[in-house]
Amino acid sequence: MEWAWLIPVFSFAAVPLIILFGKYLPGKGSPLAILAIAGGFALFCFVFIGWLGASPDTEGCSTSDYTGTLTCEYERTWFQAGLPGLSSDVDERIHLNWGILIDPLTLVMLGLITFVALMVQVYSLGYMHGDSRFSWYYAFHALFIAAMLTLALADNFLLLYVAWELVGLCSYLLIGFWFERPAAREAAKKAFIVTRIGDVGLLIGILLIWREVGSFSMTAAFEAVHSGVISQGMATVVALLLFAGAAGKSAQFPLHVWLPDAMEGPTPVSALIHAATMVAAGVYLVARVYPIFEASGDALMVVAVIGLITSLGAATIALVSTDLKRILAFSTISHLGLMMLSLGAFGYTAAIFHLLAHGFSKALLFLGAGSVMHSTDELDIRKMGGLRKVMPLTALLFSIGALSLGGIPILAGFWSKDEILVAVNDHLPPVFIVLTLLTAFLSALYMARAMFAVFFGELRPEHEHVHDAPPTMAITMFLLGILALGFGLISLDWPGPYDGIGTFLFFEEPEAFHFTVWLGVLSTVLAVIAFVLGYLIYARKTISIESIRGRLSWPVSLAENKYYIDELYQFVIDRVVLTLAAFIGFFDRAVVNDVAVNGPANLVRHLGVTLRLHVTGHVYSYALAMTLGAIVLALVWWMQSAS
Repeated sequence: MEWAWLIPVFSFAAVPLIILFGKYLPGKGSPLAILAIAGGFALFCFVFIGWLGASPDTEGCSTSDYTGTLTCEYERTWFQAGLPGLSSDVDERIHLNWGILIDPLTLVMLGLITFVALMVQVYSLGYMHGDSRFSWYYAFHALFIAAMLTLALADNFLLLYVAWELVGLCSYLLIGFWFERPAAREAAKKAFIVTRIGDVGLLIGILLIWREVGSFSMTAAFEAVHSGVISQGMATVVALLLFAGAAGKSAQFPLHVWLPDAMEGPTPVSALIHAATMVAAGVYLVARVYPIFEASGDALMVVAVIGLITSLGAATIALVSTDLKRILAFSTISHLGLMMLSLGAFGYTAAIFHLLAHGFSKALLFLGAGSVMHSTDELDIRKMGGLRKVMPLTALLFSIGALSLGGIPILAGFWSKDEILVAVNDHLPPVFIVLTLLTAFLSALYMARAMFAVFFGELRPEHEHVHDAPPTMAITMFLLGILALGFGLISLDWPGPYDGIGTFLFFEEPEAFHFTVWLGVLSTVLAVIAFVLGYLIYARKTISIESIRGRLSWPVSLAENKYYIDELYQFVIDRVVLTLAAFIGFFDRAVVNDVAVNGPANLVRHLGVTLRLHVTGHVYSYALAMTLGAIVLALVWWMQSAS
């Protein structure tokens, strides 16, 4: 397990090699990036096997007092600053370490990231073929993956923050990869700026932990919370600040506005961002620091409320979007909201389980959308239909992903969604489970809409000659389709030593898979109704969508305009931020610069100019001054004598 640090190093090492020598290498360096992540996946398997064979007696390993799972930590000193304290019992030096932490949460993240990234990179061979910046694409890809892997392995907040910011930088580079397009440039800047807002909160939270604990170590922070060194009130403040960073990366309301625009990047990048890297980072962060959230109490309710608002709002927008990739983008926001809702409802296992199931299914859906765009050069679902006749493999695999996220048994999304429903029903007020079931219904409905509108119905004449996905794209979609189809079965207790995901990935104590019959039946019925309704509206067209829009014109218009949140932000920027900035700029120039800084300098200069007038260099001027001075002195003396 100590060799886990090499998993991101492989991809880090590939970056400079591709940049410097890519044009001289076969495939412009792409095989190097693929081999790096393939090596990382192989090493993950090696590390996973090592963890399964470890015990609390293994060097560096112990049973965590906070998560209850087997946790192994390996660290090295980075540097020390300061001098030893005067007392031998006190060391006032600052110790900063680099380290890795291996536990079930780390392992599932490593597996998700390396596998999905490998699939996306192989898929990109066909999708990005012929691009003028092919080498740069794979270099940025490798850097993105390496940063995310480092984030997942970090055992301290300092290393996590460095990797966190590097993930943000790479997302900027990849979203704006086609920077010659104005929309791509603006989307990249928007993603970078919006996520930075949340990152300020994350940084302040980390600095508060340092102030309270005197260390960046996660284990030390959890111990401080557990022992009362960090009070409940401070734990709440820290948790909310950390959640601000997570909300930015995982596109939670109101910092969700960057994610739909991120679709301007290449579709494989969208698959990577939405399935395994950037947006997964926020959910991972909340899960990683869950002991702090649990100690705070109130922070978990905030997480649950924000998660519910995000999931329900994004689901309604996805239902009226017409761009296939944007439908999937709002679907991602909605499902990330469900994960946060689950974490807020003490559904730790359910949230991470859904992160995995969603990751495989969403990667499949984005790669399927990329296959459609690659063949038709079209993403507007209103201009599609009947593509299953000419793209049968893509249609089948895309449908598997859609059915999975829609919650149809026995696909992966059904099992993880059911666990979330159980957690919400058991730990939150009744209004939460009602709205969560509504979100689940809408999720199935917009997935049905995307599937039936694109692949069913009548084939348009302009699409009669399109082709299905080439082999490099088809193979990766097929492998992801297998996971979207059967991955959820790992939740169950099978004969043998494996007792279900709840006994591997848990918080505080192992738990068996929960299946509440009425919730499972109700969610299944809602999902089936949604898909039948989608089939009747978008495939058979026996129900008029226009009549529905006519009756619900106001809410539909509101959702189509994304609740005017972007316009609200623009108004705040134009009327508040820029106005305030103009005032501050004027105050700086007129008061600070002209009066406070230049004022004394100008006064001295003017006094100098005035005083130098008596220095003429003429003898008669000096004689006159001396005479006048003598007369003045004589008059003063005479007046004093007379008095």
